[in-house]
Amino acid sequence: MEKAAPDVATAAVLVKSEGVPDDAQPVRGYDFDNGVDYDALLSSYASTGFQATSFGRAVEIINKMRAWRLSDEPVSENDSEEDRDMGYRNSVKCKIFLGYTSNLVSSGIRETIKYLVKNKLVDVLVSTAGGIEEDFIKCLGSTYLGEFSLQGRVLRSKGLNRIGNLIVPNDNYCKFEDWIVPIFDQMLQEQKADGINWTPSKLIHRLGKEINHPDSIYYWAYKNNIPVYCPAITDGSLGDMLYFHSFRNPGLVVDIVEDIRAMNTEAVRAKKTGVIILGGGLVKHHICNANLMRNGADYAVFVNTAQEFDGSDAGARPDEAVSWGKIKADADSVKVYAEASLVFPLLVAQTFAKK
Repeated sequence: MEKAAPDVATAAVLVKSEGVPDDAQPVRGYDFDNGVDYDALLSSYASTGFQATSFGRAVEIINKMRAWRLSDEPVSENDSEEDRDMGYRNSVKCKIFLGYTSNLVSSGIRETIKYLVKNKLVDVLVSTAGGIEEDFIKCLGSTYLGEFSLQGRVLRSKGLNRIGNLIVPNDNYCKFEDWIVPIFDQMLQEQKADGINWTPSKLIHRLGKEINHPDSIYYWAYKNNIPVYCPAITDGSLGDMLYFHSFRNPGLVVDIVEDIRAMNTEAVRAKKTGVIILGGGLVKHHICNANLMRNGADYAVFVNTAQEFDGSDAGARPDEAVSWGKIKADADSVKVYAEASLVFPLLVAQTFAKK
């Protein structure tokens, strides 16, 4: 019998390691022997590994967005006289774009977004039609918790609409029609009398004024003059209402071209940009494409569950956007593979909500 393991096995198993860098972070999670300290628990995510570490990186990047000032950068010989003034440089912040899909407004994430807008913590909003209308509809009637397993045919027979495990009574959309049609009538009158060129962002601004409700995201966007862009404004109940209105009182025009210029200008004129995108699809691409006009965003945080293997924009990691010039090559960026209703309130707790 051999008294030593074969050399080939020894060489294969007992491979010598190279030294790790001096700044390498050891993996370590939260120690509950220290009690329940939620701030320390969430801070420990950075060294926990897997998506917890991506969460920690997202916290770091968002806090960089919030802290940046133009005064952090050296004065350039091409800077204007205003740009050279230190008082002005100290006042110029990173412009933060927040994008989110409609299901998040249907969920309780609406309240988290409202907090950010009410307190002027973000600068530009982008959502889908559902992400606009569901905010107003919730001011008119409640959305309820249900189950993912509820049968569609049964719900349909009862006039109940399912969004995941949320239930929206169809009566809420009837209330929405009753509320919005007179506003469309007034907008059409102003279009004819005053030559107003309505755009999706102007429409949302007007609806935020008309709803006059402190629970509304877009009420606070109106109050704080935060622009809200929605290039697919017709892809939802708002589109249904515009469709019906075009028969009963035709002529209202909503111009998306003026808005694409305005949206791209938001990015082009910014000294520094950060993007936070919850979900994928239209909102993700619309924000990233606007930042292409300035050769990329400086900071990027994506939160969604999509995978990149089908080639979808939703699934793409930030590095794919770098290849298009939508995120800068030297940007701080991360994708957190997680469902946003779990993660986003925690992100806000560790960033914007910290005094």
